[in-house]
Amino acid sequence: MRADVADAADAIRRGEAAVYPTETVYGLGADALSEPAVERVFELKDRPREKPLSLAVPDVDAALDYTRPTDREERFMRAFLPGPVTVVVERREAVPDALTAGRDRVGVRVPDHDLARSLLRAVEPTPITATSANRSGSPSVVRASDLDERIREGAGAVVDGGETPGTESTVVDPGERVIHRRGSLADDIEAWLADDGGR
Repeated sequence: MRADVADAADAIRRGEAAVYPTETVYGLGADALSEPAVERVFELKDRPREKPLSLAVPDVDAALDYTRPTDREERFMRAFLPGPVTVVVERREAVPDALTAGRDRVGVRVPDHDLARSLLRAVEPTPITATSANRSGSPSVVRASDLDERIREGAGAVVDGGETPGTESTVVDPGERVIHRRGSLADDIEAWLADDGGR
């Protein structure tokens, strides 16, 4: 089902998932604070429950409503977000265990993509899941036409934003100075971590 941002926002508000483009790959978004909605994302992706999902918000200030970054971690977030980076920080109580697989930390994305940010603003103050719109173990999706049939049929809306670049976000825990997955901007992130953000 092809849709616009308003359709996708409506689907998310109904507890469904929506496919949306980002500056990396296509994502699968649902209400990140709703355990049933999060479970739906795991089901559509066939993703093991012990592998956490990240959440997406329209800006860093919104992220602070759901996370407790240290001063250093917040400096990192403001340096690299919005952008193709997933920043792992301490979560607040509103973030369900289902999203983080029971962990105390959660990945945060602020996509640098107009359609993604429009969707996030449309569903504010609700954060949405930030995970690639592919079946687990399958390649990431860079075109809406390449969606797996299970995800295409199971999503409440699909926002087609054309082809995306295809390089996954870099996943980093700036507090621990650990890059969990190298992707976009990995060299710049390493330099920031080594220099302690200029301090």
